[in-house]
Amino acid sequence: MLLIRNKNLRNTIKIAVPFVIIPVITILGTLAFDEKKHIIIALAVAVLALLLFAAGFEKKSTGTRRMVIVAVMTALCFAGRFIPFLKPVAALTIITALYLGGEAGFLVGSLSAILSNFYFGQGPWTAFQMLAWGLIGLFAGMLSKPLLKSRALLLIYGFIAGIGYSFFMDIWTVLWYNEGFSVKLYAAALVSAIPYTVSYAVSNVLFLYLLALPFGEKLQRIKVKYGV
Repeated sequence: MLLIRNKNLRNTIKIAVPFVIIPVITILGTLAFDEKKHIIIALAVAVLALLLFAAGFEKKSTGTRRMVIVAVMTALCFAGRFIPFLKPVAALTIITALYLGGEAGFLVGSLSAILSNFYFGQGPWTAFQMLAWGLIGLFAGMLSKPLLKSRALLLIYGFIAGIGYSFFMDIWTVLWYNEGFSVKLYAAALVSAIPYTVSYAVSNVLFLYLLALPFGEKLQRIKVKYGV
């Protein structure tokens, strides 16, 4: 397990990787690479997500234990994508972030996208999905204190995250079809995607309502028992 000892470097990575480097790579990859080469961009995002994860802990043992839990949560997200209509991926990503930190949430969200897309289909959308689900986890980790205190606030966050995910993915839709951003096309994409947007928001609220408490209790016990 990679351990980054320098605190300033860890703090730099926490800001630069999710908010600058990955978004730039994702957008440039959409504009510059053809469909067959987009797996390179997705793999680069996966490596950067692992680097961000490594910036989230100070002890090697902590990172190793967190990685085990991240692997389990990612596997659950993978399986969850086979559920028809409503998907628990974002909800499980949020729950992970609440108890293990935003960096772990980002990793679960991004790995869930690339790994499940080996079945559902890789393409230029994969990197956008990785970034979108990753940011949902990262922001959940940043807001973990108020979200853990209020179930209503957690459900509201899930609802907003579902809408945000759809809006974010529609940026890819416009860039891919138009080879550049167009406000008119983006507005049209948002309207046409309303049924999907609703399903994302409802999925998040439903699965957070059902899973946040039982999964949270188990993750909290693991944190206390193993010092994660």
